[in-house]
Amino acid sequence: MKDEQEMMEILVGLAANDSRIRLVTLEGSRTNPNIPSDPFQDFDIAYFVTDMDSFKADDQWLTNFGKPAMMQKPEAMELFPSELGNWFSYIILFEDGNKLDLTLIPLNEVDDYFEQSDGLVKILLDKDGIVQHEVIANDRQYWIKKPTAQEFDDCCNEFWMTSTYVVKGLARKEILFAVDHLNEVVRPNLLRMMSWEIGSKLGYSFSVGKNYKFIDRYLPADSWEDLLATCSGNGYSNMWKSLFICYELFRKYSKAVAETLAYPYPDYDQVITLYTENIYRYHNEAG
Repeated sequence: MKDEQEMMEILVGLAANDSRIRLVTLEGSRTNPNIPSDPFQDFDIAYFVTDMDSFKADDQWLTNFGKPAMMQKPEAMELFPSELGNWFSYIILFEDGNKLDLTLIPLNEVDDYFEQSDGLVKILLDKDGIVQHEVIANDRQYWIKKPTAQEFDDCCNEFWMTSTYVVKGLARKEILFAVDHLNEVVRPNLLRMMSWEIGSKLGYSFSVGKNYKFIDRYLPADSWEDLLATCSGNGYSNMWKSLFICYELFRKYSKAVAETLAYPYPDYDQVITLYTENIYRYHNEAG
């Protein structure tokens, strides 16, 4: 596998020698000093170009970066419509294991790019001095944010209401329906609440990572083990257990947030827990 320096030299070197590429930026985790470097980080690169069509006409130029094992061009796909407008991207896994997420952007859309940026941007090459403002990569946009009273209530409402769909799916023996709602709504709101509790104790000046991937660093060991236990969707019995553990964790962390921030603790917990227990009891008694 090419190391980071080798890949960056190739990525910037190609741009430096191609008159169509005027500006190059690096994005994502490789710009974030708070994330440890590892071989699995993508190279998230943007080329700002004067002639998009000449690049799109032939993919052979991409082999300069390595031998592709697989490539995806999202803007050329029909099943998954693009949301990038005039931009065109290549997601490439190379045979040596490196992964490149390369986006071509028309040169006249530099301002739009920085307006949409999440802050994790570093300029690698600017041939024409296009970028006049200082660019310093930071992950501030991903820091835990203190919830308002309404946001706190909304999270509680969404968690408890959507959990009823999990209950319904389990009672009907529709496990994929239940799993989908637990994975897509219930657990994400549990994680949101957990992150708010962490922020209320430690401050709101850091991130727990994309998809809450670093949250284990801030949770007590028992809470982390319980959270992992909610990921077991292997059969109806385990799914019921996962749901009840979600309830216990959400109750614990939402009560802590409510107390710390002096927010009203809603009655959704009591109502939906009773509803769930009644259905669970009937479901098991009925065999």
